[in-house]
Amino acid sequence: MILSPETILFLMAAALMAGCIDAMAGGGGLITLPALMAAGIPPVPAVATNKLQSSFGTFGACIAYARKGHMDLATYWKPVAAAFVGSVGGAWLLQRVDPSILAGLMPALLIAIAAYFTFSPKVSEIDRHQRVGIVALSLLIGVVGFYDGFFGPGAGAFYTTIFLALGGLGLVRATAQTKAANFASNVAGLATMVAGGHVLWIAGLAMAVGSITGGQIGSHLAMRFGSRLIRPLLIVMSLALTAKMLLDPKNPIHVYLFG
Repeated sequence: MILSPETILFLMAAALMAGCIDAMAGGGGLITLPALMAAGIPPVPAVATNKLQSSFGTFGACIAYARKGHMDLATYWKPVAAAFVGSVGGAWLLQRVDPSILAGLMPALLIAIAAYFTFSPKVSEIDRHQRVGIVALSLLIGVVGFYDGFFGPGAGAFYTTIFLALGGLGLVRATAQTKAANFASNVAGLATMVAGGHVLWIAGLAMAVGSITGGQIGSHLAMRFGSRLIRPLLIVMSLALTAKMLLDPKNPIHVYLFG
């Protein structure tokens, strides 16, 4: 599939914004995946290409958090490994379902994620008591990893919520561990999609440039200010882009749902 230079630039800009948001709060896929769909890319290649660009962005964010001492892989390697395994399963299943099922599922998931951001409670910057053991935490992270491999948008926010609510971590440390889990699930999903031949390499690598830049900006902003200001933007963007997918007669989502 050949994309115009204007479309590539649009996707790069979307990836830069998404990388910044994803490093701060998670949910950058709420921007990049609908942007890929809006460019006319079918659902499965869109998810695959999104994995490529987001792998670069999350890796850059991991480096930034690790350099500041916020990442603790010695303690949380099991949840990271669970995210990897879960993502392989999700990406494997994605390549074996009817694309029309996925097309119908995407708007519903985006709306559900917007509702999550709207009604989820505020988070703390201070570590608290861990409510579940590392095995239970790993299982939950593995479930999100499966979702990330199958679909993706909002997975970072779900990872963060688990580390916050059940892992007892403060906002910055939870976000740091989220980046490690997110990188693992992105790489696992990407490898599975590459094996299936679904990745659009030119679009994905171009977006990776924006994603890396945005990830560096967002991770430094998150470590300094936190992520509370980004929630309204995530809500507005997810609802607006869902509406665009549903209403644009040239978009594959509209075609699959309405013919």
